[in-house]
Amino acid sequence: MAATPAAAQPVMYAVVSGDRLKIFMERDGTGAPVTSRQLAEAAGVAHGTIGALMNGTQRVVPEHKAKAIAARLGVDLLKLFIPMERSGRTLVPVQQVVA
Repeated sequence: MAATPAAAQPVMYAVVSGDRLKIFMERDGTGAPVTSRQLAEAAGVAHGTIGALMNGTQRVVPEHKAKAIAARLGVDLLKLFIPMERSGRTLVPVQQVVA
């Protein structure tokens, strides 16, 4: 099987911290609390994904999911997620990639 070109792979985003996600869920952009189920439904992601991001068992999601989560919470994408780039088998923040 041929390798997929890097341009075809989605950009992945790592959650800054599960605690930060929880804080943003306490008060969304409107000031109302959001449950993990409400966030998952509104962002179009699995409820388990939100739980895993909150407890640290999952750190990364594709760009479209990160954007949907941030949009539902009413926060800037980069307040909640860090864009990642693949470097071999290790995920490295884009800001730390050396040419």
